Amino acid sequence: MGFLRQFIKLESASGMLLMASAVLALLAANSPLSGWYESLLSLRFQISLGEWKLGKPLLLWINDGLMAVFFLLVGLELKREVVIGQLSSARNLVLPGLAAIGGMAVPALVYLRFNATDPASMAGWAIPCATDIAFALGVLALLGRRAPLSLKLFLLTLAVLDDLMAIIIIAIFYSSQLSVTHLLLAIPCLGVLALLNARGVTRLAPYILVGSLLWLMVLKSGVHATLAGVITALFVPLRHRGEGDGPLVHLEHALHPYVAFGILPVFGFANAGVSLAGLSLADLFAPVPLGIASGLLMGKPLGVLGAVALARLLKLAPLPAGTHWGHMAGIGLLCGVGFTMSLFIASLAFEAGGTHAPGTDRLGILLGSLLAALTGYGVLRLCRPGTEDSTVTEETH
Repeated sequence: MGFLRQFIKLESASGMLLMASAVLALLAANSPLSGWYESLLSLRFQISLGEWKLGKPLLLWINDGLMAVFFLLVGLELKREVVIGQLSSARNLVLPGLAAIGGMAVPALVYLRFNATDPASMAGWAIPCATDIAFALGVLALLGRRAPLSLKLFLLTLAVLDDLMAIIIIAIFYSSQLSVTHLLLAIPCLGVLALLNARGVTRLAPYILVGSLLWLMVLKSGVHATLAGVITALFVPLRHRGEGDGPLVHLEHALHPYVAFGILPVFGFANAGVSLAGLSLADLFAPVPLGIASGLLMGKPLGVLGAVALARLLKLAPLPAGTHWGHMAGIGLLCGVGFTMSLFIASLAFEAGGTHAPGTDRLGILLGSLLAALTGYGVLRLCRPGTEDSTVTEETH
């Protein structure tokens, strides 16, 4: 449990920093600094080698490059959890697994209810499906001992599964026109990574080098480049032949502070800055922002609670020890804090624009996430320690 407590503490602090970066971005975009803010994100950087060139504005270097490191960390966490963590036990997967599925399906349906008549807007159906683990754990940390460790573990497992499904959604639904040539060039990279793993290579440098080349090929292929981070992580060995932690845990520990306190706040600052100039209430209540905010604020808790209720009705799994339905309602609301992954999916869904006013999709994410965080905190704040319900379900299972 020591690693778990350390992980939750780090994620919680990161969530606080994410909140601050979002506020700073909004202030910058709606102040005399707005011109500087836009110019900074539009600043073009280029890497060239002879005739070959790769040039992008700073915003895309952040979203395609830095976020690949974030997804590398997500992939490392997923592999560790599947092999030796909470996801290695089928019994531990049932309740958070069903909750994650419900918490993704219902928000998507809520969004589509508002946007079913507009094909361009329908592209954003996955935006309210994601949960921001750092933000949610940050809010949970404010409750101190009022939130049992079992509740934090439930949220953590649910959010990890949520990330896994979000990765699959991005790979299938948010890849642009594919370049067969670059996809074929990515195959040797996969072969080398598999060979390194099979030969028991424990030095991290070869994996990072080949993973960087894989990132470049995936970027050029039309599949979103961040997926290269997840794929690379899956080949990093969890253990080595000697004693102590293996390469995967070492890399995870090394990356975590940089991602939590560097990459995610930078991403938040670059993507949360929405200018409110010229926007009306009608723009804010348009189908896209309303569908996103409703999906996060109502769809997420309905999906999570509905799935947990189904699991209890069918006696598939007990509630986490020391918790009751009030805790589940609060967690369902906290799952509506989308932020990082929602902003990321929105940048893919509306890359070519949409029929809604520019920036209102991000406003829908920010407002929905803020309201979900506040109401989730309020519900959990009112919760008393576990009732007999959780005790009984633990004993009967």
